Amino acid sequence: MADLRFHAMHDGRRIAFRLIAGTGPVLVFLPGYMSDMSGSKASALADWAEARGRSCLLLDYSGCGQSEGRFEHGTLSRWREEVLALVEAHLPGRVVLVGSSMGGWLMLLAGTVLGQRLAGLVGIAAAPDFSEWGYNDEEKARLAAGETVLRPNPYGPDPTPMHPAFWRDAQGLQMLGAPVAIDCPVRLLHGQEDEDVPVATSMQLACTLRSTDVHLTLLKGGDHRLSRPGDIDLLLRTVAALP
Repeated sequence: MADLRFHAMHDGRRIAFRLIAGTGPVLVFLPGYMSDMSGSKASALADWAEARGRSCLLLDYSGCGQSEGRFEHGTLSRWREEVLALVEAHLPGRVVLVGSSMGGWLMLLAGTVLGQRLAGLVGIAAAPDFSEWGYNDEEKARLAAGETVLRPNPYGPDPTPMHPAFWRDAQGLQMLGAPVAIDCPVRLLHGQEDEDVPVATSMQLACTLRSTDVHLTLLKGGDHRLSRPGDIDLLLRTVAALP
């Protein structure tokens, strides 16, 4: 694994990343909400890239993993800024964005800015607009009033927080209500047993993307994390097969 490095943003916050040197397009992994670059999918992608001489970038958003900052200060706009800054500063040429869950929303937000630099997108249970469809009216009212909403976390002992700053920012960045101006090849993977992100979200995204080269693959028995050996193998085969 490549050495840990830090990128200094304009306001001084330092973003942790690992960059594997190799040929392009560069694979850029975007973790999900409250996740980081040490996860199984990110590690598998980096190992695969290194073994094949492909360039790969892993990163932690501010307030996550080994990056500086506090999680409750994080927003999609802030994290998009960090992704784009790392791409601009460290990655010449074209990129493939691989986004997991919330990272799938972030790959769309960053992708619309990167434009012709995009060689492809791979969404893993992509969750655009989850601040809208993922919360009920009572929770939205509490968030709008400035209250943090806590939910049980099926993946750990601590509850999952939704902070009002993230929610307010995300509500202004909805993607599924209009065509998404992305034209590169897009591959979407979604588990049929996903209890966090409805399969219908990936179906709607496939229809909303402007690209005419969009494939949606449903994994029988797959949950939200898609971290079974077969799921990860499919992810790597999907990346390898991008034109």
